[in-house]
Amino acid sequence: MLTGKQKRYLRSEAHHLSPIFQVGKGGVNENMIKQIEEALEKRELMKISVLQNCEWDKSEVADALVEGAGAELVQVIGNTIVLYKESKDNKQITLPR
Repeated sequence: MLTGKQKRYLRSEAHHLSPIFQVGKGGVNENMIKQIEEALEKRELMKISVLQNCEWDKSEVADALVEGAGAELVQVIGNTIVLYKESKDNKQITLPR
């Protein structure tokens, strides 16, 4: 689990990122989770936007992504979800203790 200090640090790191995935009408599916896992392995930190036509609530989307990808939820702000997962082979972010 991330501490408050680590989440604050990750939020500041994510601030300049653009969302690289969009969750739309179909909600979250296996294929999307697989792609998000691969992207998290490369980037560690990413934003995902929830489109207005998404039938799922954004907190449901966040829960499904966290559970499916084994990631940490950094924040949900507006229609944007910020996820973090430490990379096995490509570690770039050093979290404060």
